[in-house]
Amino acid sequence: MSGRVRLILVRHGESVWNVEERYQGQADSGLTAAGVEQAEVAAAELLARFGTPDLVVSSDLPRAWDTAKAYLRHLDLDAKQDVRLREADIGSWAGRTFTEIAEEYPDDLAEIGRGADLRRGGGETFADLRRRVWQALVDVATMAAGGADGGATVVVFTHGGPIRVAAAAALGLPMPGHLSFAPPVNASLTVIGYAGEQKNNSVVEYNSPTARAARATRAD
Repeated sequence: MSGRVRLILVRHGESVWNVEERYQGQADSGLTAAGVEQAEVAAAELLARFGTPDLVVSSDLPRAWDTAKAYLRHLDLDAKQDVRLREADIGSWAGRTFTEIAEEYPDDLAEIGRGADLRRGGGETFADLRRRVWQALVDVATMAAGGADGGATVVVFTHGGPIRVAAAAALGLPMPGHLSFAPPVNASLTVIGYAGEQKNNSVVEYNSPTARAARATRAD
């Protein structure tokens, strides 16, 4: 790679299940009216702060892709979808409220709070999530750097879980390092300076809100 790549991670706008305090995982409930507005605000801030990026990539889940489309309307760029940028697979917990899960699985939630990496609802572990998300970011950073003379900028539309594990991976924090990071709010920006897989990467900015009344949920 030649030069540092700036990875700008954008959490999707507010979804219906964010408002209803339901676990989402890889299921999807669509953006609320507020979420659509947040996507437009995030797009304006991205354009004002970072100009035209070298590459745009998004999770294929509708809440992330619809957030990305608000930004893409202002650019003469095609975006790539990458399933590796999806939220964690949480199996049978998807669609259920936080209250229901807390009542049914109090021991699991207590263990998770202490750092245990359980398969929530029979889905993925956070280690699984971190491996696939970080590899996706390494791949897009390498692709962007290959087409740029110096530094490159990549805008990535994704979810709360992937942003937390990506920040931990960038800093080389051992599992469960993501617990050091608060859940990102809807339509927030997190900026990672990527210099290479074995180099000194950095988290330049974390969870910077772009919209008022944006939500931070315990799970995405």
